[in-house]
Amino acid sequence: MRSRTRMELTRGGCRVVKPVAGEIVVIPFLRADGSGGKRRPALVIADLPGADLILCQITSRAHWDAFAVPLDSGDCERGQIDKPCFIRPQRLFSVEQHFILHSVGKVTTDKFDEVFKRVRGLLVD
Repeated sequence: MRSRTRMELTRGGCRVVKPVAGEIVVIPFLRADGSGGKRRPALVIADLPGADLILCQITSRAHWDAFAVPLDSGDCERGQIDKPCFIRPQRLFSVEQHFILHSVGKVTTDKFDEVFKRVRGLLVD
């Protein structure tokens, strides 16, 4: 996987650093009816040209399906997570960078490769 340097964008005169693949970010998730929502973590799978990102859902609810990838604090090279979680490669979505509230860390290269292989397997197999 090719590594990209963090690109700085501006938002209202403030410098905003675009998250890169492997970062754990927090974004607002709206409820299905469009009303309010919660802040949820997600893993950046790809930082696309411009301000678009492809993200993967992270949840603390146990998912014992064939695709869920366990994530704990030992899997982070920067930052930390509060409790063990699951990365769900089958739950992909795209967002514009301005929806990112903040970054909480970055997974290790080994953990990112494990997730990326599962995503690729879903798309290719």
